Amino acid sequence: MTTQPAAAKPITSYRKYWASRFGNAPFLPMSRAEMDELGWDSCDIILISGDCYIDHPSFGMALVGRLLEAQGFRVGIIAQPDWQSAEPFRALGKPNLFFGVTAGNMDSMINRYTADRRPRSDDAYTPNAEPNKRPDRAVTVYAQRCREAYPGVGVMIGSIEASLRRIAHYDYWSDKVRQSVLITSKADILLYGNAERALVEIAHRAAKGEKLSEIRDVRGTAFVVQQGWRPDEEWQEMDSSVVDLPGHVDPHLNPYQEIPEQAAEATKGSDPTAPQVIRIESREERLAKRRAQRAKTVIRIPAYEAVAHDPVLYAHASRTLHLESNPGNARALVQLHGSRDVWLNPPPIPLTTEEMDFVYGLPYARNPHPSYGDAHIPAWEMIKYSVNIMRGCFGGCTFCSITEHEGRIIQSRSEESILHEIEEIRDKTPGFTGHISDLGGPTANMYRLSCKDPNIERSCRKLSCVFPDICENLNTDHSHLIQLYRKARALPGVKKINIQSGLRYDLAVRSPEYIKELVQHHVGGYLKIAPEHTEDGPLSKMMKPGMGAYDKFKELFERFSRQAGKEQYLIPYFIAAHPGTSDEDMMNLALWLKKNNFRLDQVQTFTPTPMAMATTMWHTRRNPLKRLSRSSEKVDVVRDGYRRKLHKAFLRYHHPDNWQIIHDALINMGRSDLIGHSKHCLIPPTPPGDKSAAVRHRLGAPVARQNSGKPGQPRTGQGKATATPGKSFGGRPQATGRPGAKPGSKPASQAAGNNRSKHKR
Repeated sequence: MTTQPAAAKPITSYRKYWASRFGNAPFLPMSRAEMDELGWDSCDIILISGDCYIDHPSFGMALVGRLLEAQGFRVGIIAQPDWQSAEPFRALGKPNLFFGVTAGNMDSMINRYTADRRPRSDDAYTPNAEPNKRPDRAVTVYAQRCREAYPGVGVMIGSIEASLRRIAHYDYWSDKVRQSVLITSKADILLYGNAERALVEIAHRAAKGEKLSEIRDVRGTAFVVQQGWRPDEEWQEMDSSVVDLPGHVDPHLNPYQEIPEQAAEATKGSDPTAPQVIRIESREERLAKRRAQRAKTVIRIPAYEAVAHDPVLYAHASRTLHLESNPGNARALVQLHGSRDVWLNPPPIPLTTEEMDFVYGLPYARNPHPSYGDAHIPAWEMIKYSVNIMRGCFGGCTFCSITEHEGRIIQSRSEESILHEIEEIRDKTPGFTGHISDLGGPTANMYRLSCKDPNIERSCRKLSCVFPDICENLNTDHSHLIQLYRKARALPGVKKINIQSGLRYDLAVRSPEYIKELVQHHVGGYLKIAPEHTEDGPLSKMMKPGMGAYDKFKELFERFSRQAGKEQYLIPYFIAAHPGTSDEDMMNLALWLKKNNFRLDQVQTFTPTPMAMATTMWHTRRNPLKRLSRSSEKVDVVRDGYRRKLHKAFLRYHHPDNWQIIHDALINMGRSDLIGHSKHCLIPPTPPGDKSAAVRHRLGAPVARQNSGKPGQPRTGQGKATATPGKSFGGRPQATGRPGAKPGSKPASQAAGNNRSKHKR
């Protein structure tokens, strides 16, 4: 069970709003006609989203809408409105309380553009995957249209897009530092993280007449105030430059040393022979005073104008924000934007298991809204038979935004709640054939894992519980998850349960019994895991474990597969062009892939997303994982197009289109020994398929150069990470994505997902 860092009012304890008499809607209304059918004359709260409306707890808009409905509010939804004018935002009339604005389950810029800033041709969260149904920076655009549609109505913003842009942040797509989304959107309040607790409290206070712009004491919120504002006179401001400094430690006094002045002062005006009462303050009392003082301390991080032009200050601000992310000890943050402050209250208190069960047990229809008809919605097809069993991730991977959004404390559902949802899928979801596609969350195997000591958890300021090694205070017992798998498999009508969420193999090796259970019952031939790299340099910048853990997991995986009489394979994910990755690192990774007979069909190139630590490295060339100074460590960053193409090419060393750029790079790196037909070589000496070049090579003539795709010389197909299936150097059939494949055998599924997203609601 996870620990409550501090007391919090349960989200089920509020008195329902008067409109609860209308009951639950089959689907939350998207039109006036649907409102009329429900007997509503208006909506109390209207949600705006960049996703289509699917009434399922995996979609943020549905979860938030049903949660507010359970509190008694009438909630309407405007999904993917045309943002060219304010008229579509008037479709449901004026909300009685406020607009709730979200970009959707994904950041709109990640949703619309590839890692190379090219527009995507589809949108998984739109009917028939139609692109261009949401604007760039959707939260800002939608919030501005809400203001235009109904001036004076409160506007609340949320979702992962708002969460990751709550302070000044580097924006990869415009290549500059942008202001907090609170400033650009002109919203009244921002809710960050999984904000159920804050949302419920604010909605009820708004129903009692409070304005959103005046609610400033709720955890997990951010808002704009005048420079220097304080909640009360007791609050103290601390400069962020002292966050990394150790606190003051008084030297131990010599108990035998005489201090005449103090002795004289202590006995002045009193009878020296009278007994004296000496009270020694207990450790608990001292800690209580310190916590009370800390609770009324705000840390001022460098202003937007400073971080926009100073990489070191930007990296320092990023580090400070991440250090102040544990709900048990985080302090408020404030950042100046012009003449106004953006104030961030401490992170929200995580939900209890009972609250998680309540949220996921609401009356979802578990289907897309009927207005979409039979349209194909890829995101729905992907998750309609899956169950979310937990939230949060304590891995702390620097390229991932899950920790920044959901936090490090794991919030788990009860077995009863999870099993009930599986039965709901079995009984209510059309097309169910007995196969559950996933039981997981941000990570497959962190269910009910937490710190062994609640007091240590509350005071911890580590950025990861598993890097550089698994913390000795972390409970890694997988027995709860094993028991859940067994009970789920035993349900009538359930034939197969696959586990497709990302697996932390460094945790899994602590429980061989879990690996055995997983391999023998829940792997459908292939299991995808994410070592991300093989070299210590980039792995240290990613905060990922070394390959020793991977090798141990692979050994156990193969052993238990053999015991089960199954032929199963591991499919590794890798990232190209991550900060801290040198050309030599990518070359060594390519050699590892060749040695292990992996041929990746698709690759993932690092995308700098707002607020991620790796994005800070990419923008500033500094390492925020350590204390910063003007002379601190510089990070090698792969920013120019040629090196990004080269790093992608190394991951797909076997593809003919990549031969020339790898050939030139190996020559420049002094590694021509890797060019040839020997087993240790990475590429052949001549371009694959070029028979005349092969003849010239045998005769000792120089090989004609091809366009290598350097800047200013684009090479057709070089930017794409797709390959002709089943083809390798020399044109011979070759299975892809798994080791030891026989020629002509069935290709594996994607070995490194180009569309893989690290972003969740």
